[in-house]
Amino acid sequence: MESIWTREYQSKLTSAQNAVKVVNDGDWVAYPAFAMQAPLLDQALADRKDELQDVTCLFATLTYIPAVVKADPEAKSFNFIDGSFSAATRKIRASGTPIYCAPGLLHENPRAYEVGLKNIDVIFLSVTPMDKNGYFRFSLAAAGQIAMLRSKGGFKKNMKIIVEVNPKMPYVQGDNFVHISDVSYVIEETESRPPQAIPSVTGTEMDEKIAKLVVSQIPDGACLQLGIGGLPNTIGKLIAQSDLHDLGCHTEMFVNAYMDLFNAGKLTNKRKNIHYGKSVFTFAMGSAELYDFLDGNPAVECLDVTYVNDPHVIAQNDRMISICSCLSVDIFGNVSSESDGYRQISGTGGALDYHFGAYHSRGGRAFMCMPSTSTDRKTGAITSNVVMNFRTGTQITVPGNMTNTVVTEYGIAELKSKSTWAKVDALVSVAHPDFREGLIKGAEEAGIWRRSNKR
Repeated sequence: MESIWTREYQSKLTSAQNAVKVVNDGDWVAYPAFAMQAPLLDQALADRKDELQDVTCLFATLTYIPAVVKADPEAKSFNFIDGSFSAATRKIRASGTPIYCAPGLLHENPRAYEVGLKNIDVIFLSVTPMDKNGYFRFSLAAAGQIAMLRSKGGFKKNMKIIVEVNPKMPYVQGDNFVHISDVSYVIEETESRPPQAIPSVTGTEMDEKIAKLVVSQIPDGACLQLGIGGLPNTIGKLIAQSDLHDLGCHTEMFVNAYMDLFNAGKLTNKRKNIHYGKSVFTFAMGSAELYDFLDGNPAVECLDVTYVNDPHVIAQNDRMISICSCLSVDIFGNVSSESDGYRQISGTGGALDYHFGAYHSRGGRAFMCMPSTSTDRKTGAITSNVVMNFRTGTQITVPGNMTNTVVTEYGIAELKSKSTWAKVDALVSVAHPDFREGLIKGAEEAGIWRRSNKR
């Protein structure tokens, strides 16, 4: 017997071309987050390029180049904003297309959608097929979409919600759903495709050195937050080979390393204070194998970033260990993970959320990790990542008075609550040896170096 929800579904089922007619001049359109895509809606909106003016497309860490960007590379009809720059975003900007970052603390999304980004008029969602109760799942990314939908304590008045249904999306449990009664239009993909797999990055020799230092600081029963890339993959590999046990997961991003730890019997979530027995995250990116692991898995929960990244929630888990990568650290311990001068590289993401939350967890630690130097790809010039001063325009991700621990291949620098000269001493000790004298000289000239501390 046909249910009331099935009848409503059928009444809202339409083509992507018809659905995007709701987009008007000056509207803000939010795209699916991270590895999630809505290709039919994206192409249909791109096809309206010559009809529209000043439409802002809001992305969330692009993993592909959208059709609207390809259709309007000079951004004459569309404005492009990405919440956090990625390899795809940097490629778009390098091609000459104007695209801008909207950095911010992810746990503050509800306020963002009520204040700075309050003009969202249309939201595209990539979803699993509707269940018998009328609900669609967002699959791999609850992220900020939940906050977007629930801003101002409920669904935003007059916001159009368009879902693109893809049967090949994994069904992931958690607070990541929308009901047919709140949906404006339903689009069905004619050729459904699996979610975009993100190639696993193999750690370098440098990653191995840093990972060994970090893993040596992780206790049994730790609750882990890992980032993406070679370093977390290397850390996951080393933990899997270690004697550590009963680890937990409360993280912004769920990556292959967690699956590997689960399969190695290390990730049990049995010592967590909240969400006992479950790995909690707000989005997942990784291999096809990872997506299959998440499909229907009762041991995982994909939840709203407002909750997952809330420092007060993070701190509720004892022994919370946050491990993030960064670009550079200045002599006072200010950390940048976002830009090199005015050149945008990434975004704020959850680095500050987790750094603060982990520090306030009982037995918790927060690590910012980086190689001691960088090499310019064009000139081959080597520069220190521990610097006296950032380049003009460099964005600070974690302020020095909040920075807990900085790790390079040369060691671990504990910075929290230390005097300025003690921070200098600690940071010089983990800088590359070729740059230490220069840092000391700069600190002496600034009057923040005690010569007696020089080793």
